[in-house]
Amino acid sequence: MAASSQGGDDDGMVSGINVTPLVDITLVLLIIFMVTAPMLQQGLEVNLPQARRAKPLNVAPVYITVPADFGTRHVVQVDKDEVKVEIMHERVRQALLTRDDKSVYIRADGGASVQDLMTVTDKLREAGVDKVGLMSKPVESRR
Repeated sequence: MAASSQGGDDDGMVSGINVTPLVDITLVLLIIFMVTAPMLQQGLEVNLPQARRAKPLNVAPVYITVPADFGTRHVVQVDKDEVKVEIMHERVRQALLTRDDKSVYIRADGGASVQDLMTVTDKLREAGVDKVGLMSKPVESRR
């Protein structure tokens, strides 16, 4: 009742891949990405001014976010990407290529100056933007 091994060593070596370390590393990386992904979703923090006649939008336009420190950093956010104001017109032009509606909405912090808004608006005109809208939030009633 002897079994014969044809051409192989019978010294107890297993010729397989141990996948346990690979699974451990994969699970650790998955946990790391699950923890850090929500942190990457935040954008620029702005405090929108209030308006009594503010209405919600039904379309997904291009948003330009102007932070309060625009005067020192000269950085805006086009949708979710931070860009320098010098190259903003190219980014906006690319975003509007496939759209019929060439309008852009500016979400400016209440602390941003009028000069900051004019600088951004001039760059938007260079990009071929037809309409520029300023966003606000509704006035909170205190009843």
